[in-house]
Amino acid sequence: MAENRIPRDLETRARVERPKQWMPPELLPTPNPEEGYEFRWIRVSTLNAADPMNVSSKIREGWEPVKASEHPEVFASESSDPRFKDSIVVGGLMLCKTPSELVTERNEFYSQQADAQMRSVDNNFMRENDPRMPLFSDRKTKVTFGTGS
Repeated sequence: MAENRIPRDLETRARVERPKQWMPPELLPTPNPEEGYEFRWIRVSTLNAADPMNVSSKIREGWEPVKASEHPEVFASESSDPRFKDSIVVGGLMLCKTPSELVTERNEFYSQQADAQMRSVDNNFMRENDPRMPLFSDRKTKVTFGTGS
């Protein structure tokens, strides 16, 4: 029986090699991409005070919580909040996903709003323009230094 035994110094566990340089840990891990979906971390609490208004507005906007079983690569501890039992929650933020089309539509909506606000500001500013003292005066005069002789 002793002849079949492997020497103790040859019994080694497989070791995971560490990175060569120190790097700070990712505060919010990135899930593996899913075709046709965008991910976002949604605030569920601040300083241990629940923020149900933010969560409900994001859910109405089309974001849905990601189940921990769908993305095991994202390590997160168990959520103490019973509302998000199977969800991935890290430091008061919950991982959510939505179809990419909704993100594109949302970005276009806010881009159009920002453009309309800028046009309004420009129109209001230019309304104060007076030809006797223009806000933007394009000068077409040229200054020369001597005649060159």
